[in-house]
Amino acid sequence: MRLVSLNDTIAAISTPIGESGIGIVRLSGKAALMVADKIFTSKGNKGPSTFKSHAVKYGWIIKATSQEVIDEVLLTVMRAPRSYTREDTVEISCHGGIIALRAVLDLVLVNGCRLAEPGEFTRRAFLNGRIDLAQAEAVLDIIKAKTDSALEVGERQLKGVLSAAINKIRNNILDILSLVEANIDFPEEGLEHADLKKAYQKLRLVDDSLSGIIKDSYQGRILREGIQVVICGKPNVGKSSLLNALLKQERSIVTSVAGTTRDTIEEIIDIKGIPIRIVDTAGIIEPKDLISKKAIQRTKNYIRSADLVILVFDGSKRLSPEDFLLMQRMPKKPVIPVINKVDLKNIIEKDLVLKNLSSPIELSAKKLRNLKDLEQRIVDLVYKGKVTGSESILISNLRHVQLLTQAEKLIAQAGNSLDNKLSLEFIAQDIKDALGFLDDILGKRFSEDLLDKIFSDFCIGK
Repeated sequence: MRLVSLNDTIAAISTPIGESGIGIVRLSGKAALMVADKIFTSKGNKGPSTFKSHAVKYGWIIKATSQEVIDEVLLTVMRAPRSYTREDTVEISCHGGIIALRAVLDLVLVNGCRLAEPGEFTRRAFLNGRIDLAQAEAVLDIIKAKTDSALEVGERQLKGVLSAAINKIRNNILDILSLVEANIDFPEEGLEHADLKKAYQKLRLVDDSLSGIIKDSYQGRILREGIQVVICGKPNVGKSSLLNALLKQERSIVTSVAGTTRDTIEEIIDIKGIPIRIVDTAGIIEPKDLISKKAIQRTKNYIRSADLVILVFDGSKRLSPEDFLLMQRMPKKPVIPVINKVDLKNIIEKDLVLKNLSSPIELSAKKLRNLKDLEQRIVDLVYKGKVTGSESILISNLRHVQLLTQAEKLIAQAGNSLDNKLSLEFIAQDIKDALGFLDDILGKRFSEDLLDKIFSDFCIGK
């Protein structure tokens, strides 16, 4: 992000580009109302600078030089500090076509606004103290949420659930630091034994709190980033039918001809709150031409990078040498064997599948039978049978996990040092450093480079 000033008044289109009923142009800053006065006309000919906060007025955006009507709009005024950025804010609800939106935005820019940088509205909300940095990052999690569960985690973090937990731990660390530093500064008071014993006990409690949050963080990361699941198997075992059944729509072409899928097909689905990037791959056989050779190599690459593999067998046929070869070549990662086509007479050797892999899921992708069994097996493998309740603190941000992990290590180290009666000065420094990592999460200390990195992932209008 280039060097910008909070004194600038910024503007951007805050809704997705495309055709829609309504699109919004947002202005924020000291001159927002003045700029709105120049371009907006209402029935009573009153300017937005005279409107009460949170008033919505009907009128027209007009180019002053030619008196040309650009669009018929609703204009909303939100006066500082009762706005998203804690600055004077104006939102212009236009017709949603890109031409109308850009025309209004161009007029706003000509009359005194600067085009906002990516995430600059949220950046200002953070810098003006409306939200902390963890809450600002939650805004992006909400925007990018792919499932209801991911959305719920983002909304809880935006409400400050994570921040409240971090602040509570931070206050406990400050109490510990005061006990340690009191013994450094006033050793003659004779309180060393009682105070340091109390400090040690509090260090262990803080360590437990941090460890608990970190332990559950894998669930948050799954909800945010999803997992990659690869469907593989011989040609014509029903891989594409299984993909279509899970998607509940016909995404892959299904025929009786073996080898129909010549390339990978990727889709995102929601399985019990988990975003799944599911990949239907080409059947693994001996390549007959350059295209099938490349397709099979791509399949193997996807299998290597997958979080979970679904290996599909045709239940209406006996296991073939290719089936055994596939079972032997499965990577050391979770593999779910699926016996498809249970709607037909089954002659497959289930005991051999069990012996080589694990208990298979028997289903019919064509008749949509037992799909829920497969979905539940996926959930069990992803969460390892331990799904945290919705009220738990689930961290979905890798930066937060890394900072909490560093803080936890220092707190554990300080506890061990105190238990072994090492220098209090070194213990105090470990505690201060741990405190600093928590401050990094909340944004109590930050660099411009860090803010640039965080907000560069945002869209321009947010």
